[in-house]
Amino acid sequence: EPHPPVVPSCPLPSKICDVVRSERPRSCCGMAMAGFRTAKYQLPEWHRRNAGVCYQAFTAGEQAERGRAEAKHLVKHAAASAQRAQEYSKATLGQRLEDIHFWRMELQKEIMELDAETNLLAAQKLRLERALDATEVPYAVVIDNLECRERRQPPDLVVDEVERQLLKEADLIRDIRDLLKRTIIQAATQIRSNRIQKENCELDWSDKVETYHIDDKCAGYCTDSTNVQFHPSSVKFEENASTPKSWAQFSHDNISRAEQEKLASVQLRSLINNIIHDASEDLRMQRAAVNEAFDTHCRELDEAKLRLEQHLQQILKDIGDEEANIVNLKKAIRDKEAYLKVAHTRLYDRSFRPNVELCRDEPQFRLVNEVEALTVFLEALKRKLMESEQNLKNLEETRMKLEKEIAVKANSIFIDRQKCMGNRVRYPVDLEVASYK
Repeated sequence: EPHPPVVPSCPLPSKICDVVRSERPRSCCGMAMAGFRTAKYQLPEWHRRNAGVCYQAFTAGEQAERGRAEAKHLVKHAAASAQRAQEYSKATLGQRLEDIHFWRMELQKEIMELDAETNLLAAQKLRLERALDATEVPYAVVIDNLECRERRQPPDLVVDEVERQLLKEADLIRDIRDLLKRTIIQAATQIRSNRIQKENCELDWSDKVETYHIDDKCAGYCTDSTNVQFHPSSVKFEENASTPKSWAQFSHDNISRAEQEKLASVQLRSLINNIIHDASEDLRMQRAAVNEAFDTHCRELDEAKLRLEQHLQQILKDIGDEEANIVNLKKAIRDKEAYLKVAHTRLYDRSFRPNVELCRDEPQFRLVNEVEALTVFLEALKRKLMESEQNLKNLEETRMKLEKEIAVKANSIFIDRQKCMGNRVRYPVDLEVASYK
């Protein structure tokens, strides 16, 4: 609307009414007439005064009329300006409500997404804890296998491939447990960060909801509202008030930080999946390697035990043959001693032949030769008997050693096959599957 015309105000000419001094000659009786002279004017003075009063009345009326015109224009202009200002303020409040609604919806969306992501990360953390619990059984099995194999007897108490694989498996499980514990701490830290950022967004969202209600109520105010009143103290800018740019930047920063935390949470969940999968695969491969080493070693033990048993059977047969040989040798010695007794008795009796009859005849030579031959045979038989007895003793010692070795092998087979491999049946099939139970 065009501005109302403003009548410029100009100063009215001022009329100065001066009383003309009387030029009459003073009479000598002036002092006696002083009381009557002060209240009386001359006729020109009277006219001039009346003209001044009329002029003042005219100027006062003209000024009042001009003031009324200005007041009328001012009222009209003030009404139009107030209406325009109120409509503009209402439109500004409406735009502000749209901005608040936009950021409120963005914050609400971010809060819901961050809450869903936090729940997913908490589920992954629970998987880590279950996987960590599931590693206790394999670790206990490995430690039990190592302790059981310490009870092997000295000949078989060797650092074989099975023990190397078991130690490798124990180190692997310890490393996996340490990794899972570190990842659980990292997941807990990330969950805490997610919740802190979610709380910041919720506080911002709550402030915007409250502000939206306040501005919406303000937009509904009008001159006919009954709950409006004067608040002169509110017409000021607070020192800690934000600017529209900093206001929008604050919500933008909250959403940006929430997006960063959400992205970090997504990456951590992917990392947790990879950790559990890789740990499960490593454990499965190492378990297969340990089982294969156990199978190979048990087969070697079975073959060694079978060979020892075969040797034991042969030694037992040799012991029987050697014992029979000793019996035969002793019988042969007794037989030869009987022949020697006969020869000695003949020689002894013939030594009593009288005089010239004590002749070195052919029977004498035959008897001496027989004794010498029998003595040689007896000495040979006795030496052979001693050798046979020593051989029998060696065979008995060998039998004891073989029986001990067989017992050792049987103990090792029992430990490896019955105790260790039997205990490994409790080994979890898959760590990744166990994390979901």
